[in-house]
Amino acid sequence: MQLRAVIFDLDGTLVDSVGDIADAMNHALAHHGLPTHPEAAYLRFVGDGVKELVRRAVPVGREDLHAPVLDTWRAYYDAHLVDRTRAYPGIIDMLKALAGTGMRMAVLSNKSDGFVKRLVETLLPGVLFSVVYGERPGVPRKPDPTGALAVAAELGVEPGACGFVGDTAVDMDTARAAGMYGVGVAWGFRSHELEAHGARAVAASAEELLAVLRNPRH
Repeated sequence: MQLRAVIFDLDGTLVDSVGDIADAMNHALAHHGLPTHPEAAYLRFVGDGVKELVRRAVPVGREDLHAPVLDTWRAYYDAHLVDRTRAYPGIIDMLKALAGTGMRMAVLSNKSDGFVKRLVETLLPGVLFSVVYGERPGVPRKPDPTGALAVAAELGVEPGACGFVGDTAVDMDTARAAGMYGVGVAWGFRSHELEAHGARAVAASAEELLAVLRNPRH
């Protein structure tokens, strides 16, 4: 097998963003008189888009506050997007090395499209992604394969020659549904889910991820 393109998840895969996500949501919860959560809880809350994040963070029975909490979260997160968020160790070098092999690269996230583009531009400078997309109107969120298949088409690569790299079951389910080569990363938010959801390989470091993508096993 030879991969010609790779689609990367963002949060928990390329960048460690849980601190800023948690800070923004705890600010929003406290602002609306709701209990906050320890940062570790957000490792379970994230991954399915911001509306699901709000649903998981707001207590059952306070659904009336979903919309205002979301609005407050967005405003705070917009102003504090990279207070604590950083690229994981070795990620930028890995991406540049992968690009040097001629591999086409993309980012596909369930985070809002504007935030995704800002994070990539700010934290992954000089990396040659051909496509960068977050959640957009009319495109179902992962694990629905629609977005991944559209990205592969935009890259001009058939799904079977495309790797999909992520840190949660959502990403591995996306890879399987799209007919792509799913690779999990052990440093992300929910690495315990990866193999059970069909990861073809799990990389423990950026260097190992580069090796797997260059020479994927069958």
